[in-house]
Amino acid sequence: METFNHKLNTYIETWMGPRDQRVKGWLLLDNYPPTFALTVMYLLIVWMGPKYMKHRQPYSCRGLLVLYNLGLTLLSFYMFYELVTAVWHGGYNFYCQDTHSAQEVDNKIINVLWWYYFSKLIEFMDTFFFILRKNNHQITFLHIYHHASMLNIWWFVMNWIPCGHSYFGASLNSFVHVVMYSYYGLSAIPAMRPYLWWKKYITQLQLIQFFLTVTQTMCAIIWPCGFPMGWLYFQISYMVTLIILFSNFYIQTYKKHSGSLKKEHQNGSPVSTNGHANGTPSLEQTAHKKLRVD
Repeated sequence: METFNHKLNTYIETWMGPRDQRVKGWLLLDNYPPTFALTVMYLLIVWMGPKYMKHRQPYSCRGLLVLYNLGLTLLSFYMFYELVTAVWHGGYNFYCQDTHSAQEVDNKIINVLWWYYFSKLIEFMDTFFFILRKNNHQITFLHIYHHASMLNIWWFVMNWIPCGHSYFGASLNSFVHVVMYSYYGLSAIPAMRPYLWWKKYITQLQLIQFFLTVTQTMCAIIWPCGFPMGWLYFQISYMVTLIILFSNFYIQTYKKHSGSLKKEHQNGSPVSTNGHANGTPSLEQTAHKKLRVD
């Protein structure tokens, strides 16, 4: 196995250049196979889990969901706070920041971004909770693509560009996850659900995040500073795929249902303000419950 890892690492470095030695020896970062194997295991569970649960009763997981979402909310807030304060006080350049220009700040950013990489492994639990609760309609292509790809992408980020310009997308995403996981933690408490009205704005916030990341990445292309150009082009390409997929999700989930809801009103259908019509959940509430995208 050691020989295989050595050969694989040599091949990857031949293709991508020398790795950043500052993360050598860090958990899960020395070799790619563990990250890849964890992703394969995730995909196998996504495939086999619904089959296993097909003839079984769904699990509530309410207490676990509250704790899980609270934990990720706190972790996301920690990462957002640490990244923003390090960048602000360390004098990072917004337009472009190389990976070897501010040693003390770089080291702090690397430490936080390792947690960001590891959080992508923790977030596999999002999907596992869907399976256990038999919310299979929420396990969409977007959901799987986003979760499976992020862990792998960030393994490469941590090994080649673990600081510098890499901080921006992680900072924004951590902030979005504070909002998102706090929402889902509260939504796991039945008494709180009537007061949660901002779910569709989470997707809007995610789309704003992607556009801002593309804009800031373009700055590093226009005003280069030595940050690898290939990574910048890759990030823009990946963000474009997320913009397309998240936009489609938003249109399918909210805009179409909003149009259907207006039609119901025009036809005189009695939809009450508490989201039910004659004991049937309204289209608006159905839209909000239909899918979770993160």
